Amino acid sequence: MSDGGERLEVWCAGKDWCPITTTASLIGKKWHPVIVHRLLTDGPSGFNDLKSSVDGISSKVLSDSLEDLQEKGLVDRAVISEQPFRVEYSLTERGASLEPVITAMAEWGQEHLRPPEEVDGSR
Repeated sequence: MSDGGERLEVWCAGKDWCPITTTASLIGKKWHPVIVHRLLTDGPSGFNDLKSSVDGISSKVLSDSLEDLQEKGLVDRAVISEQPFRVEYSLTERGASLEPVITAMAEWGQEHLRPPEEVDGSR
């Protein structure tokens, strides 16, 4: 599946919105787009590096998210060494093809979201 050639299953009847639903089901979980973004910007990464770069994610949620992204054919997991045990995560061709989607999400956020207010007690 990592060659990007396999077509995704159609999960809905409406041909106009089905591609949106399919894409949303792949990256619609809270941390999925962030993980894909980090792998796009940082390249292949180990688990601890990803955990450090995805602020606020727990080890369990990161592990579950990476497993889900693997099952969906967006992320590859490679064992780099057995002693000490080390794995590296990278985007598949299909995962890397999400770059324009992730970039558009980032650009939209930059344009429309307010920066966090200074902590001054007046919220």
